[in-house]
Amino acid sequence: MRIYRARNYQELSRKAANIISAQVIIKPNCVLGLATGSSPIGTYKQLIEWYNKGDLDFAEVKSVNLDEYRGLGKESDQSYVYFMHHNFFDHINIKPENINIPDGKNPDAAAECARYDRVIESLGGVDIQLLGIGRNGHIGFNEPGAAFEKDTHCVDLTESTIEANKRFFASIDDVPRQAYTMGIRSIMHAKQVLLIASGKDKAEAVYKSFWGPVTPEVPASVLQLHQNVVLVADDDALSLAPQA
Repeated sequence: MRIYRARNYQELSRKAANIISAQVIIKPNCVLGLATGSSPIGTYKQLIEWYNKGDLDFAEVKSVNLDEYRGLGKESDQSYVYFMHHNFFDHINIKPENINIPDGKNPDAAAECARYDRVIESLGGVDIQLLGIGRNGHIGFNEPGAAFEKDTHCVDLTESTIEANKRFFASIDDVPRQAYTMGIRSIMHAKQVLLIASGKDKAEAVYKSFWGPVTPEVPASVLQLHQNVVLVADDDALSLAPQA
């Protein structure tokens, strides 16, 4: 595992974007695994800035997203497909046919999960998977207790995740109770994993994930077993980490 300590969120975002941009430059038709939430927004902004300067070309890039709320589609401004277009895709030259996100409107959960796994397999897997981390150590919507051997699946969201996500909705009652997510096994199959974390509220999760025991109770702890993990975190998120 490689660890990059950033002084603040801006520096963190620039470093994460630099790692992703290197992948795009080295392999123009790479498969990017992308995430939503507040953590990667700065990374996307930096990538957009470099694209606008002519330093990056996403014309041949393929993308797969980690997750999507079940029941929400692109018409909902709280869906992850909307988030990705608003914060990234609409500002670069990625082709629409190269964008892959679970279909939250598919009423057949089993069929949607199987379809998404086939999509990832058909692309040859993910070259670099961007991740945030939840306060309870979740990655994607793989909550504490999630089985390490699962691929894409439909999950019931925990009360803590619903509570954490209510800030994006008009009320807590509007937060979906289920979501599609790439499973732990799907994430572990990525050739490289890039996890970003910012803020003191993520410090305990970061410590448990990378310096604690590997356990399903801290889903991100499985990343200790991955061959190529990069952790980019700011001083606050690394405040509990052992000092080198």
